[in-house]
Amino acid sequence: MERRKPTLDDVARVAGVSRSTVSRVVNREPGVAVRARQRVDHAIAELDYRPNAAARALASGRSDIIDLVVIDDHPTQFGANPYYPRVLTGILNVLAGTDVQMRVSVVSERDAPTRLPEIADAAGLGTILVNVTPPLAERTVRNRNRVVSLGRSAPRIPSIDPDNAAGAQAAIRHLYAVGRRRVAAIHGPLSVSCAVGRRDGYLTAIAEAGLAPISADGGFCREDGVRATRQLLAAHPDLDAIFASCDLTATGVLQALAEAGRRVPDDVAVVGFDDSALAVCTTPPLTSVCQPVERIAELATRALLDRQVNARWQHTLPVNLTVRQSTVAA
Repeated sequence: MERRKPTLDDVARVAGVSRSTVSRVVNREPGVAVRARQRVDHAIAELDYRPNAAARALASGRSDIIDLVVIDDHPTQFGANPYYPRVLTGILNVLAGTDVQMRVSVVSERDAPTRLPEIADAAGLGTILVNVTPPLAERTVRNRNRVVSLGRSAPRIPSIDPDNAAGAQAAIRHLYAVGRRRVAAIHGPLSVSCAVGRRDGYLTAIAEAGLAPISADGGFCREDGVRATRQLLAAHPDLDAIFASCDLTATGVLQALAEAGRRVPDDVAVVGFDDSALAVCTTPPLTSVCQPVERIAELATRALLDRQVNARWQHTLPVNLTVRQSTVAA
């Protein structure tokens, strides 16, 4: 039979003090005599009492919380997009072994202008923003001293992101090197900085290669990949490559190409962006730009905990291209 975990009341009984005294000692609050504090410390050690960090934060009013705020028009798919679990992993890697808790809010773009200020007003050690537009990020900064955006934002908003433009350029240069000349792109939403960077990188590389740009707009979801690919094939039946704004979009590209009877990579080569777990699970495995999502989230979290964040805290991490069978036949 599993042993019952000791409670605050158990510590108070063994120490011979009130429950409120134990609470003040546990939460490192003043107003407790030295002898009483020693008895409580001895009782905690004797019982191997381990206070619940979340309960401590609520009971003491302390702000041992890191907020993660994600703007996504498909909030119910939060668990389906492989990018978000990687962000969570990076944050939790830093918080492991601390008393700091993580609070997650997923908000649609339509509700963000109302919800984001409400979230920002809540007490916390800092906020990590994902897919938050510059105007909304600026409003959040006015309400919260410590904010980091995963992705470029307004000029004075602390941020950290992968080199999106360079990643897109590497993808297009690879496609050109393997003989592709009708290279289309499915871009992400213009409201998201990483999508803008990838769009810019695509256009730069296409111009350098002397090719004509072929584009369709979409979002970071599989359905948009399917829709945009159908649109591209109808307008440009001779295209021989597609660069998708993220791996999830690329899975939709692969689905639509299969439905159209186009072989990958024989007829159409496909490149994604993220190099997520999806990239190795597709058929064929997906060539993808590898971005260090976990490392980015770790650095953002550590900067908040160490109070290193200011308006000049802006970092860009390098990316690289992982080549698989969606562009080069085995």
